[in-house]
Amino acid sequence: MVGYGFWIFLLSDIVMFAAIFAAYAVLAHASAGGPSGLQLFNQRSVAIETGCLLASSYTCGLMSLAIGSRRYAATYWAALLTFVLGAAFLALELREFAGMIAVGPVRNAALSLSAFFMLVGCHGLHVTAGLVWLAVMMAQVAIKGFRATVERRLLCFSLFWHALDIVWVWLFTVVYLMGVLS
Repeated sequence: MVGYGFWIFLLSDIVMFAAIFAAYAVLAHASAGGPSGLQLFNQRSVAIETGCLLASSYTCGLMSLAIGSRRYAATYWAALLTFVLGAAFLALELREFAGMIAVGPVRNAALSLSAFFMLVGCHGLHVTAGLVWLAVMMAQVAIKGFRATVERRLLCFSLFWHALDIVWVWLFTVVYLMGVLS
C-alpha cells in the first residue's frame, strides 16, 4: 500500500503540471507571426518519443506484476526495458531541443517557445528523476531483496512513472498535435 504522503506528492506534481499547461495555453499563440508547430516540430521524432514512453509504461506495469509475484529475473528485465525506453525518450527529446536551439532564437516566438521549453523541459526533468529513481531502486532490490519497504517504493515509482505518461499524453495532444493543426 502506498502512503498518503506519496499521493499528496503525486497530486501536487499534477497540479504543478496543470499550472504550467495553463501558462502554455496563454502563451502558445503569443508568437506575433512566428513559426507554427508544423515548422518547429519533427512529427516523426515526436511519434517515436511517444511510442518509447508509452511502451515504457507497459514494461513498468510488467515490472509491477513481477514484483507482486516475487520474480527477480522478470523484475530486472522489465525494469531494464523501462529504463532503456525512458532513456531513448530523453535522448530524442534532447535532440529535438538541440535542433530548435541550433536554428537560433526566433524573435517573434519568444513567449511561445519559452512556454514550450518550460512545459516539455519540466516533463523531461521528471523523466530523468524517474530514471535515477529506478536505477537506485533496482540496486536496492539487488542488495536488500524484496523487502516490504523496497516493494512499496517500487510501487510508488510505478505510480510516478504512469503519472508521467499520462502527463505526456496530454502534453503530446495539446502541444504537438494541436500545435501542428493550428
